[in-house]
Amino acid sequence: MSELISHTPTWVFAVFFTLLVLGFIQSKERVVKVKTIFILPISMIIFSFFGVFSVFGLSLVTISLWFLGLSITLVAGLKLAYPKLVSFSVQSNKLKIPGSWTPLLLMMAIFFTKYFVGFSVARELPLINEHLFLVSLCLLYGAFSGVFLSRSFVMFKISKSPL
Repeated sequence: MSELISHTPTWVFAVFFTLLVLGFIQSKERVVKVKTIFILPISMIIFSFFGVFSVFGLSLVTISLWFLGLSITLVAGLKLAYPKLVSFSVQSNKLKIPGSWTPLLLMMAIFFTKYFVGFSVARELPLINEHLFLVSLCLLYGAFSGVFLSRSFVMFKISKSPL
């Protein structure tokens, strides 16, 4: 285990701790401007898409699977209308968002999935050449992105709803 960590580039630890801080911030109730609610989802979409691209490259199959995963969780998230208890103040044009550990869990899931895949590629594990691995990973990365995106759309919709 110590060999694994000692061969991990320093920037990976910086990303890990940045995600921890962002996740911790999300765990507390906060008031945010409406225009900022898409920053985290866009960042996570880029991070997850890069995870697919860095291992499998760009192909119709990888993009389609990633987009399918994103679409499924986006639709499910919109149907569930999560997060709940978000409120909007017209006077300040800000959303009051209750704290949740869900974003941290999702960020860690993306991070550790990407870390595992990086380890698998570096070690040239046979797993990376399996068709099921490609399908699962592309769908999973897309699904993570869809959850983040649906959360933002739900909050955006609340900001546009009449009182």
